[in-house]
Amino acid sequence: QVQLVESGGGLVQPGGSLRLSCAASRIIFSFYTMGWYRQAPGKQRELVARIISGGSTNYADSVKGRFTISRDNAKNTVFLEMNSLRPEDTAVYYCNAEYATMSGRQYDYWGQGTQVTVSS
Repeated sequence: QVQLVESGGGLVQPGGSLRLSCAASRIIFSFYTMGWYRQAPGKQRELVARIISGGSTNYADSVKGRFTISRDNAKNTVFLEMNSLRPEDTAVYYCNAEYATMSGRQYDYWGQGTQVTVSS
């Protein structure tokens, strides 16, 4: 079955950096829009960043200028480079893959999540 496996989370001090990776298997990766979402305790899951198959990106306002999403289609992997981390970035970060066919069929997959904790 489809697998999205995140890695790279951990504990970092405010102002620090982390790089998350998400390796996908059993999908035609280059077709998919890949995204990173996060969910903090007691809050709803929110979009952090998204990159479409053609490479265009969009970001949540709260991370613009600090986070960068990128993809390597040859390695079926999407990355999230996170700089200038703040305590409010603390959350479980989830990788998402989504694709809609011309006929309207939707494919939507999630990883298991990786914890990011920003604390001194």
